[in-house]
Amino acid sequence: MSARAADLIVIGTGSAGAGVAQRCRRAGWSVLVVESRPVGGTCALRGCDPKKILVGAADAVAAVRRLEGRGTTGDARIDWPALMTFKRSLIEPMSTQRERSLVDAGITLRHGQARFVGPTSVAIHDEVWTGRFVHIATGAMPATLGIPGEHHLTTSEAFLELESLPHRLAFVGGGFISFEFAHVAARAGAAVTILHRGPRPLPLFDPDLVDRLVAHSRDLGIDVQVDAAVEAVERVGEEYVVRVRQHGDVRQVAADLVVHGAGRVPEIADLALDAAGVEWDPRRGVRVNAYLQSVSNPAVFAAGDAADTGGPALTPVAGYEARLVGANLLEGLHHTADYAVVPSVAFTLPPLATVGMSEAAARATGRAVRVQYADTASWYSSRRIGETASASKVLIEEDSGRILGAHLLGPHADETINLFALAMKTGATAADLKAMIFAYPTHASDVAYMV
Repeated sequence: MSARAADLIVIGTGSAGAGVAQRCRRAGWSVLVVESRPVGGTCALRGCDPKKILVGAADAVAAVRRLEGRGTTGDARIDWPALMTFKRSLIEPMSTQRERSLVDAGITLRHGQARFVGPTSVAIHDEVWTGRFVHIATGAMPATLGIPGEHHLTTSEAFLELESLPHRLAFVGGGFISFEFAHVAARAGAAVTILHRGPRPLPLFDPDLVDRLVAHSRDLGIDVQVDAAVEAVERVGEEYVVRVRQHGDVRQVAADLVVHGAGRVPEIADLALDAAGVEWDPRRGVRVNAYLQSVSNPAVFAAGDAADTGGPALTPVAGYEARLVGANLLEGLHHTADYAVVPSVAFTLPPLATVGMSEAAARATGRAVRVQYADTASWYSSRRIGETASASKVLIEEDSGRILGAHLLGPHADETINLFALAMKTGATAADLKAMIFAYPTHASDVAYMV
C-alpha cells in the first residue's frame, strides 16, 4: 500500500464532517475526506431533506381535505411516481454539488471504506493515509433488532426510493421515522400499522401531546399499536407476516412492506477503531470528552451520530458539533457543547415539537413551575384551516418568568417552536413574550396566549 500524509483526515461528509474539513482547509491545512457513500450525508441525501419533500406533498393534500366543504372540494391526492420524480430532481444533484465544493476547496477526496491501521492512520483501498488528526463523522444506520426475518425489513432510505407505494405498510417502532412516514403514506392512501413495543410512542416528546397525536393518527386510519413487541418477520407468498407479542398474546399482522423504524446506531463498526486505540460503544458511539475529543486517543475527534456526546441525535446538533471540533482543532481545546436549548420536531401532520425541559423534569428541579396548557384546536388559527389536533404546553418558572420548556402540536409548530427556543436562549420571559407585538393573524401571534 502507498503511504501519504495530511494534517486532517475526515471520515464522513454529512453535517458533522464536511464543515470541519472546509474550515480547516481554509486555515491552510491539508485535508483528506473519506466517504463510503455518495457525498453529502444522511440528512441531505437519505433523510431530512428528501423526507420533507414527501411531507410537503402530504401536507398539501391534508390541507385540502381538512377544508373540504369549507371552500375546497377535498379531492386532492398524491401521485407517488410524480412525487418521487420531483424529489429526485431536488436531491440527486446535491451529491455532485457537494463533492465539487470539497474538491474546489483543495480537499483531497477518496471514495471507499476507511479502516484504521494505526492511531491516526487509515487505509482506503490500496492507500494508507496518516494524519496529525482524524475526525470521525460517519453518522448512523438502522439498529440491528436481532429477530428472525430481520432481513425482510425495508430501511427508511429504501422507503424514500420506492417507485410505487404498497397498499399495506407496517412500521416496526414508534419513533420519528415511523410516524413521519406513516402520516405521508396514510395521505397517499395506504393502510398503515405502527407497532411500538413500549406503552407510548415518540418518547422524547410531551406525553400529553403524544396522546393527542396518537388519537389523531388513529382517526386518520393509522393503526397505532402499543405494547406490541415484534418477534419475527416472515415472507409468505406475496406478503409479509409480522409476528407480534402484545399483552401476553401472539398475533400476526400482514403487510406488503415492513419498514424499520426502531432506532438507529452509530455507523462505526467497520472503522477498526480498536486499531487506533479509540474507545467506542456500538450503541452510543465514539467515547469523547467535553471537547469532542476521543477519551483514549487525543488525536481523534468525533461528532454527530457517530459520537457519544450526550447531545440529541439531530442534524443541527451535528452541524453545531462540527463547528466546535473545527474551533478546537484550530484554536486549542477551548470550546465545549451546550445542549440546553435544542428544539426538535416530528414532521407528522400536524407537526409535534419540543424544546427544553419536559414537565416531569421541570417539576423534579424543585422549583415552582407554572404549567400553561391549552387545547388550541378551538383557536382561530387552527379553526380557519380546519385543524382539530392542536395543543400547547409551556413550562414557566414562577419566580423569574423564564421559559423552562415548550411543547407544541399543531399547524406550524415546527416553526413556532423556534420562537420559544430563541426566548429561552436569550433569557426572554413570559412577560416579554406577552408584550411582544406579533404580525397577525399568524401562528406566531399565538405565542403571547400560550404563556
